[in-house]
Amino acid sequence: MNRLLSEMLSRADPSQVDGLSRFFKTGPGQYGEGDKFLGIKVPVTREVVKACWRETSMDHIEECIASEFHELRLAALLTLVQIFHSKKTQRQECVDFYLSHTGRINNWDLVDLSCYPLLGEWLLDKDRSLLYTLARQGKTIWEQRIGIVSTMTFIRHGQLDDTFAIADILLHHPHDLIQKAVGWLLREAGKRDKDALTAFLEGRYASMPRTMLRYAIEKFPQEERKQYLKI
Repeated sequence: MNRLLSEMLSRADPSQVDGLSRFFKTGPGQYGEGDKFLGIKVPVTREVVKACWRETSMDHIEECIASEFHELRLAALLTLVQIFHSKKTQRQECVDFYLSHTGRINNWDLVDLSCYPLLGEWLLDKDRSLLYTLARQGKTIWEQRIGIVSTMTFIRHGQLDDTFAIADILLHHPHDLIQKAVGWLLREAGKRDKDALTAFLEGRYASMPRTMLRYAIEKFPQEERKQYLKI
């Protein structure tokens, strides 16, 4: 029996469905068009994963990530992350599963809650060209977002070069969800090394999408932010 699936289904709350559907932009032409919800909020999903992950197999995760319901895909990803961190012998298997299911990682929360604690962690001591390929050639904006957001783990270890390099690849991306992600990661890099962020912005900030720039300089003093935003 797939306990992860059954426990998640038991937590469905129809009263939350409309609000989640609006929040994740599921209307016609929106980035989450057609996605379906059970009405389960993230803290509840985390509770279920914490209770069930030890008895959840890769086949069970496969069943959940294939679901039409957003929360079941999230539960699958959070379980995968938990297994990755708890069972060292399964790390390669978890990464392979993750990369073979990026088509199911199709909203910003699914990306942001899974990619850097799994893929970013895996690549800490490995070649990182995969992230550059995702940023440049990702089939969807979600694959491209994985490329930049995975570098959060590197930032937390004081390694900023890949964040700046991948941000440069995505510097003029037209989609606001990529612009926000790049700006967010630049801001996080700047918390570690403001001089490095300032050097990156030099010669780039005037042509960056305004959304990206605002996110990147959010922690700068007000007067400094004003100077950047004048142009």
